[in-house]
Amino acid sequence: MVRRLSFSLTRATVLTLGAGLAASCALFVGVSHLEYDNLALSFSQRADQRVATVRQGLLDAVEVVNVTNQLFALGAPVTRAQFHDFTSPLLARHPFIKAFNFHRVVDDSERAAIESELQQIVPGTVISEVRDSMRVPAERRERYNVVYYLEPLPGNETAFGFDSGVRPQINGALARALADGRAAATPLFPLVQDPQPQPSFQVLMPVLDRNGKLVGDTAVVVRARELVKNVLADANLLDDSQVVMSVYASARPEPASLVFSTREAGAPLPDNTLNDWLAPEHRSSLVRTLDVAGRPWLVEVTAQPRPFAADHLASLAMLAGGILLSLLTAAWVQASSERTRRVQQLVRKRTTDLKRTNRRLVDDMVARERTEKALQHSEQRFRQLVSMSSDWYWEQDRDYRFTMITGGFAEKAGVTVDRVLGKTRWEYMEKLAETEAGRAHIAQVKGREAFTNFEYEVTDDNGDTRWFLVSGQPVSDERGSFAGYRGTGSDITARKLTEQRVHHVAQHDVLTGLPNRSLLQDRLEQAVAYASRSGNPVWVMLIDLDRFKFVNDSMGHKAGDVLLMTVAARLRSSLRDLDTVARLSGDEFVVILSEHGEQTLSPDIVQRVMDAVAQPVMLGTKEFFVTCSIGVSVFPSEGTGADELIEHADIAMYRAKKLGRNNFQFYTPAMNEESQERVRIESALRNALERDEFVLYYQPQLDMKTGKICGMEALIRWQHPELGMVPPGRFVSIAEETGLIVPIGAWVMRTACAQNKAWQDAGFDKLRVAVNLSARQFSAPDLIEGLEGVLRDTGLEPKYLEIELTESLFMSDVTPAVELLHRMKALGVNLSIDDFGTGYSSLSYLSRFPIDVLKIDRSFVADITRDANDEAIVTSIIALAHNLKLAVIAEGVETGEQLDYLRRHGCDEMQGYYFSRPVAAAEFEQLLVEGRGLQPSEIIAPAPEPEAAACAVE
Repeated sequence: MVRRLSFSLTRATVLTLGAGLAASCALFVGVSHLEYDNLALSFSQRADQRVATVRQGLLDAVEVVNVTNQLFALGAPVTRAQFHDFTSPLLARHPFIKAFNFHRVVDDSERAAIESELQQIVPGTVISEVRDSMRVPAERRERYNVVYYLEPLPGNETAFGFDSGVRPQINGALARALADGRAAATPLFPLVQDPQPQPSFQVLMPVLDRNGKLVGDTAVVVRARELVKNVLADANLLDDSQVVMSVYASARPEPASLVFSTREAGAPLPDNTLNDWLAPEHRSSLVRTLDVAGRPWLVEVTAQPRPFAADHLASLAMLAGGILLSLLTAAWVQASSERTRRVQQLVRKRTTDLKRTNRRLVDDMVARERTEKALQHSEQRFRQLVSMSSDWYWEQDRDYRFTMITGGFAEKAGVTVDRVLGKTRWEYMEKLAETEAGRAHIAQVKGREAFTNFEYEVTDDNGDTRWFLVSGQPVSDERGSFAGYRGTGSDITARKLTEQRVHHVAQHDVLTGLPNRSLLQDRLEQAVAYASRSGNPVWVMLIDLDRFKFVNDSMGHKAGDVLLMTVAARLRSSLRDLDTVARLSGDEFVVILSEHGEQTLSPDIVQRVMDAVAQPVMLGTKEFFVTCSIGVSVFPSEGTGADELIEHADIAMYRAKKLGRNNFQFYTPAMNEESQERVRIESALRNALERDEFVLYYQPQLDMKTGKICGMEALIRWQHPELGMVPPGRFVSIAEETGLIVPIGAWVMRTACAQNKAWQDAGFDKLRVAVNLSARQFSAPDLIEGLEGVLRDTGLEPKYLEIELTESLFMSDVTPAVELLHRMKALGVNLSIDDFGTGYSSLSYLSRFPIDVLKIDRSFVADITRDANDEAIVTSIIALAHNLKLAVIAEGVETGEQLDYLRRHGCDEMQGYYFSRPVAAAEFEQLLVEGRGLQPSEIIAPAPEPEAAACAVE
């Protein structure tokens, strides 16, 4: 009879299997949700990036139209050459632009003349239109909208002279642009110059004359497909096969308006119901509508279908692993339960036998336990103390060789015990005898003296450097003879590394990692000592970055820190390893160059450093160019001692700054004298205002139509009791740097206004007094309140005060400057731009400023009778000013030929040595008493319709 095997699952096995399967399913669901969330987030980021890239490309096309339209909005005629020069760089920068157009409105009466002009550019050109897909001469109509300027002409000749007014798309966009005052885009339409139609559109803006009449429009012809493809390619967004993107030039995804699509880049998975159930796909899509120049653009981004398993390997692996682990755990629990039942039966049988045996063993062990208990307790305390401590215990024999090391020496010190046992400390560490401290320690040990806190350096088994601290005591045997040493040791590597870091931080700049002032002084002393021994020279270069404050103020301190770190790296790479580069402070660096062997020092090294610094730097998304000014001092040399090298290099650097920046200068004793004179002038300048040492001189300004004095410019002079009459060139720049120009400028303003009011009260003609405003005064927060107080206290009417400003005061930040100028103008004063043409003038900014007068700089007036360039500049400034309804004053007129040239070209006023130098108030008053002025032959004949306002304000 066969015995039937019985098998039954225990309750623990069932519970274990059920809990494992439930936990696996829960984890699978949770991880799947996380994977879906990650997929959705990834797709959203990629889709948003593509939409933003397309939007930016379309906005670039609109921006190009706005920029091109500004060329015509200035009011001055634009030539074909100017149009070509202006659009050429834009075409190179934006390859998706097919052409730049200027559509000119032409009346039918002008048709013959315009066609003749166009035929001089492209023979055979006539005003044309398209009928029955053929380009033919345009029918006679009242007005045409002709393609008058076209860039580039090659490849676009077919569109030259085309009447765009017959295109309803262009007419509709132009009407929207006129109504909104903003650029407007056309729908897609085929271009005349394209033999194969391509989806293209135009973005245009109207051009109006001064009376607001439409004279034409500027337009950019864009191939839509190339625009989208180029901007996506530039952003590296065309290589992602997992995303399908379509762009429509309409608000709906209509096939006729499709301009770009990557749909052919991927294909959907085959339709299979079984596969879809086993591996369902994950899809995502995003649709955005963009409004660009009044036209909707639809961007549709769709994720390519992906199998479920491709993106859910983690959750599937977790599910499979969980099921397998649950089965294995259940099997182990089942086996353990069976074994436990058998063991329990055996245990119960043997327990009775063991109880009897244990009772006898307990009695035998009690006595032994008492004997060993005290020893174990003592040894345990010792071991716990050693294990809890960072120290180890060691012993040496009478020959100073290690016989024992305990306390986890190998783990704590990183050195195997076998490497140390049987050797003396100076045998396993050979470099110990090479140091003075090591030799002293060896002598102390051989003298059998106790030692404490001896530090030494070791290379561990991994090749890393470690520092140990040991203390030891000599040991004697029972007869009192020397038996060796015993002591403790510990690893102090962490403490040493901390000390090194603290020492490095104390001697190095935190931002750039370069040596700081403390370490620089030590390196300089070493270099001077070497130069004294070898006779080779030492150069010290002090490098100061130009316009660094502009970077901090305009782009933030983070950009300034990036610039300093970049410059520091370039200085290190442009010099030798043996040269020292240190950061002195702020944007100042110091370089120490020593001459070694055949490596002689030459100015080429300094130039190499300047060239390395002058390379462009990317600060965020902007490319910035930085230059530097360098001063060099040499040791040994006349007038330069070892202690004065940095000071003299600093003096030479300021000399380089004074010469226009971006150059280098070697120190000479004459520079020191100039620096000392600067210190003397600055010291005396601080007390000059209190001691009433300043005086005002006045230079007459004459009306070239009447020949009479119509105003004067107030110029400051310094009557120093020891230095005599100090010219402004010696102290104005120092006053600017020290901030003293603010109280000095306030004194000049108040004194000039009071003097002018006094002359008016004395019965003289009411003249206008011009006062220069410094950069510090212009940026002062109480400028307007100060002007109001001066006019109120002196009683001078605002129209008799003219404020002279230089272009550099407001060209760096135009928007707040415009607001401030309008507030000044609201006071009723006159505003003039001094030294016009010498700075970075912008005609668009000039039209926004409430300016009354332009002053032609004396550097242009000096050579107007000999230099054709200066003649052209002066003539252009006069014409520009008159077109803007501004008066023109020429300063620095010294000869009759200059006066005659200015008179013939319609200059309104003049001042200069030809009539009078700046004179004191008493001498100027005498000029008014005598009624002096220009001779009749030097006066401009009165014009029937004067272009500029009269000089004197009545």
